[in-house]
Amino acid sequence: MDTSLPLPLVSVVIATYNGERFLRAQLDSILQQTYQHLEVIAVDDCSTDNTFAILTEYAARHPHFTAVSNGQNLGYQKNFEKGFLLAKGDYIAPCDQDDIWLPTKIDVLLAHIGEHAIVYCDSSFINSTGELLGKKMSQEKVLTHFDDPLMFIVGGSVPGHAMLITRQLVMDTMPFPSTIMPHDYWLAFVATFASSLKFIDQTLVLYRRHDANIFGSLNSSNKQKETARQRKENAQHRVKLLYDKCPEHLSETKEVLRKLYNSYQSYSITNNFTRMMIFFKYRKQILSYKKRNEFRRCLYCLKMFFKIT
Repeated sequence: MDTSLPLPLVSVVIATYNGERFLRAQLDSILQQTYQHLEVIAVDDCSTDNTFAILTEYAARHPHFTAVSNGQNLGYQKNFEKGFLLAKGDYIAPCDQDDIWLPTKIDVLLAHIGEHAIVYCDSSFINSTGELLGKKMSQEKVLTHFDDPLMFIVGGSVPGHAMLITRQLVMDTMPFPSTIMPHDYWLAFVATFASSLKFIDQTLVLYRRHDANIFGSLNSSNKQKETARQRKENAQHRVKLLYDKCPEHLSETKEVLRKLYNSYQSYSITNNFTRMMIFFKYRKQILSYKKRNEFRRCLYCLKMFFKIT
């Protein structure tokens, strides 16, 4: 970064809901960042505990801290969307309500973002009492320099809490889709249209695993409740969203998404075969986020003849 230029403003955007238990630790870690040209935007989604009281307490003590309460519950994705739209920074750092940021997180990510729309880091897992669990996120998920929209056809592994993103990317992704797709998944997909996502192989976040994780709980609950029909409909909707968003100049990618969406319409032999062959041809990209060897990737592709995911 050119040190002769004014320091860019970084907006830390926190979406909260009933997070009083761990919120102070997260907020304190933001205030202890070595990079100081920050604003903090905290949007509370109608919490029924003391979350908003804690936010207003911090806002009263710190002039760069803004606390906003929604008039009605918006849900996880739309709550983040509102916070992003309120942000004034050149860069935006999404923030969970229950983690701990290491002091140099913003400094390090900002130093590496360059021409990338997203730069992100590794995280170490901690438990509810803040004890290290001896495992990093990169040991469970593939964290790398994702550079192709096809890498996000069926899933993604770029966590929002570890991201620093450009304001332009935020504008390019609005409005966020509904609950069918997490905001970080959507951001990462759109970011690949013009550049790669840069991964910094440093642990800069302590990611808390506990029984009340908003995102984890939602995912687990939704998967348990989904019927086979709902899974198919959700997959159809997801691929349609990706197809509609993909720009025309990425003609090969858009054509792949079109064919895949068409193959998701029924379990006919033709559609099943088309779907399976798409997965085989582009398995390196489509399954890049999964920690699987070549045999297991091929097996996954074979299963696409019988299922929609």
